[in-house]
Amino acid sequence: MSTFAEFLINGVSLGSIYALIALGFVVIFRATEVVNFAHASLLLAGGYVTAVLHDNLGFWFALLAGVAGAALVGAAVEFLVMRRHRGGDHSVLAIVTIGVDILLATELTRRIGTDILALGDPWGDGVVTFGPVTVAQTRIAALLAAALLITAFLLAFRYTSWGVAMRAAAENQETAALMGIRLGRVSLGAWAVAGALAAVAALFLTVFPTPGLERGTALAALKAFPAAILGGLDSTTGALVGGLLVGVTESLATGYQSDLAFLGRGIGDLAPYLVMVVVLLIRPAGLLGTKELARV
Repeated sequence: MSTFAEFLINGVSLGSIYALIALGFVVIFRATEVVNFAHASLLLAGGYVTAVLHDNLGFWFALLAGVAGAALVGAAVEFLVMRRHRGGDHSVLAIVTIGVDILLATELTRRIGTDILALGDPWGDGVVTFGPVTVAQTRIAALLAAALLITAFLLAFRYTSWGVAMRAAAENQETAALMGIRLGRVSLGAWAVAGALAAVAALFLTVFPTPGLERGTALAALKAFPAAILGGLDSTTGALVGGLLVGVTESLATGYQSDLAFLGRGIGDLAPYLVMVVVLLIRPAGLLGTKELARV
């Protein structure tokens, strides 16, 4: 029972990190109706800036620089690339983000090379023991940080003028523009927020028990994509639900992999995608997504 509890706690912590990444997908989709496949590069950029600067600035200032750097990269992508094609087909714009991701990822992986970069976090390999259950301090910090950030975002989304503008743009962009909402500012803010959230997620994806930031770290964003799809790409609450579901599924499948040997090796990496397929077969719009009705 203690083993199951340990896997469950680690799964919830991992799921909260995935929820941060999934929230970035959702924020951009709600603001622009475009699926951002460059999100992995935003995550890698934020982690890289933190790793490079932590020796000179200290961890906390380096983390702030990483968050600001990823937000600036996201805003730059929106202003220099996406804004030039506003009003175009959303499928085409999604393909454009793939091109952006290739460019950014190529440059970042060239800089990282074969190195594994430490981010200088203050938790190290410390653990906390709750009776028979042992949990890494980094997992607890990830859960608390994600809970704080997601709560702050949901409150801002509900009560600030930016959140109201984003909800209006998500409902109907043409009507929102006619009512004086500046869609460009909403889109720019969405990309910046998504980059900032990705930078925080990059931190907790690369601390203990992970050895550090490497070229493959960006692939973690692909694991968060099923979380966004599961919850519904237009649902901020769905990002949280989907992230937790994916994290717990991956943790349990990996932890009990020996008992699931008949399913083949690496079932932990595959399990989130299997859950996504099953959910989409039942609810094509996701667990909390909005169904679109069209008259034909």
